[in-house]
Amino acid sequence: MLNIADTLYRWCRENRPFALATVVQVSGSAPLPPGTALAVDTTGAAVGSISGGCVEGAVYDLCQQVLETGEPPLRSRFGYSDDDAFAVGLTCGGELEVLVQRIDPAGRPHLTTALEEALAGLPVAVAQVVDGPRRLLGHTLSVLGDGGGYVGTLGDEQEDRRVATQVRALLRAGRTVRIEIGGDAATCPEKMSLLVHTQAPRPRMLIFGAVDFAAALTQAGRFLGYHVTVCDARPAFATPERFPHADEVVVDWPHRYLERTEVDARTAICVLTHDAKFDLPLLRLALGLPVSYIGAMGSRRTHEHRLRRLREAGASEGHLASLRSPIGLDLGAHTPEETAISITAEIIAHTRHGTGLPLSRVPGPIHGSAPLPPVSVPVE
Repeated sequence: MLNIADTLYRWCRENRPFALATVVQVSGSAPLPPGTALAVDTTGAAVGSISGGCVEGAVYDLCQQVLETGEPPLRSRFGYSDDDAFAVGLTCGGELEVLVQRIDPAGRPHLTTALEEALAGLPVAVAQVVDGPRRLLGHTLSVLGDGGGYVGTLGDEQEDRRVATQVRALLRAGRTVRIEIGGDAATCPEKMSLLVHTQAPRPRMLIFGAVDFAAALTQAGRFLGYHVTVCDARPAFATPERFPHADEVVVDWPHRYLERTEVDARTAICVLTHDAKFDLPLLRLALGLPVSYIGAMGSRRTHEHRLRRLREAGASEGHLASLRSPIGLDLGAHTPEETAISITAEIIAHTRHGTGLPLSRVPGPIHGSAPLPPVSVPVE
């Protein structure tokens, strides 16, 4: 639902009832991920999309039905049938499950608060009950800010606190996922499935080396939604004028900057300095950090020399195995712009667990749901 937060917030402020259709589960080649939503208000106005067009009409009709009848939330599954290719379904061959519910803003002021936080660009996560006891279906609980408080309720104060703790962990990781809670007679006997929608700050891309390749990479990284930082120890090269697409340009020794800046499990580190006096202390530090991606520019000969020096400095084989060098996918890139695409393509493939192969050579769904890396979720 956070993908259409601007319109939903306006409708909530106007106290305008609306129906919300949320993708709660996908399989195969479903085009849009869980958490994507479509909403319809009492005038028939619609916003958002849940399938890119395949089943929009049928979902729109379900939204109007729920709005007019006031009936409880309902779930509907859409897929493709070889027996009836003209039936309502996903022509891409996947399946998706949609939860459709009526929202009366006057009775859900906590949802308005969460949407307002999202529009302000603040971190927020909304946990939505998508399966479980009928009376709780569609209920939401929102965590405001990383480590902040929560609003809304699932009906039990102790359970709310437990859910909020788990949701905070997912918010820190920037993950929109479905989780299972309850089923334990000693704590929460009722089992529920929650879809946790998250809006986290933009992930960081740290580019070390104020070179022409870095200028192209800042533009590609910004396009992909990263908060891009360029760092170089040479003030003549590290200037905002040379990197207009960067969010910030820092003049400092790379390893010294990395020591004092914040990184997390979504951070991508790209080392383009191609100079051992910068690379080695930087990579010694970077390889021990819990980041998503570390890549370093250089030839295979440079990489072998770099590995030898890092081993001598005490780097473990496990850490060295996480270093992507030479950086990027084999696209035959030559120009800085082509190289930037090569690097970002590798970052996407690594983050999404893609193969990097042409889709024409990969069997199975083209929108396959690769398993996400685990997140440590504390339990109270």
